[in-house]
Amino acid sequence: MISVNNINFNYAGQKRLVFDDFSLKLEENCIYGLLGKNGTGKSTLLYLLSGLLRPTAGSVNCDGIATYKRQAEMLSRIFLVTEEFELPAIHLSEYVKLYKPFYPQFSEEILKGCLADFDLPADVHLGKLSMGQRKKAYIAFAMATNTQYLLMDEPTNGLDIPSKSQFRKVIAQHMTDNRTVIISTHQVHDVEQLLDHVLILDQRSVLLNASMQEIEEQYVFEYRTPQQMDADVLYAEPTLQGNAVVARRKEGDAETQVNLELLFNCITQAKI
Repeated sequence: MISVNNINFNYAGQKRLVFDDFSLKLEENCIYGLLGKNGTGKSTLLYLLSGLLRPTAGSVNCDGIATYKRQAEMLSRIFLVTEEFELPAIHLSEYVKLYKPFYPQFSEEILKGCLADFDLPADVHLGKLSMGQRKKAYIAFAMATNTQYLLMDEPTNGLDIPSKSQFRKVIAQHMTDNRTVIISTHQVHDVEQLLDHVLILDQRSVLLNASMQEIEEQYVFEYRTPQQMDADVLYAEPTLQGNAVVARRKEGDAETQVNLELLFNCITQAKI
């Protein structure tokens, strides 16, 4: 389990706190969607969880180990896919040879499967790939590390529409009972079918911390005509199909698919 305990954090030279007495617990066997407006600390939180940043107060622990200490035992359990990254101009096989020893659970079989799912050759030259292809190779390696915790910052940025579908397939196929995946994204429609749990951050606080099942049980997401608008509607947006609404789910209402974009707009405008 990853636990964030009453942390404060601000960047050097800046007075504004990104996090102020912030706490959070992340359970195993779950795919989290980490959402929030620009500047709410999503990427910062991932860097704190991976130990690349250190809180100015409080603690961040991964299975009881303080992440900022960057101990080998902890680092072998966690992998961060950053939004911006550089890969050396070498063959993937050389890259694997260099970095595989740091991850005891590394799986050549998973790597091979992910590359196939992404329509990439088994031993690509990383320096000759387009940006989207490099992102896919990077994600394939990340999945192959088989770490207990996988943190992903805007993983679908730079991917075309078919590749986004391949991304969802790769994540779903290689999710295991003891793995925790945290996906920070603005592209909510790219990942909403994958998620078990949703976290929405505001400045220094968590606006929503709920499972997809809890959301489906409490709310409906649908289109309504002006005549169908009633007191149960919490949020509405006009569309060509009618009003897209988030409403309280009443007894007898059918379960609807969660619309994360609507939910996000509803939550951040303090309608729930």
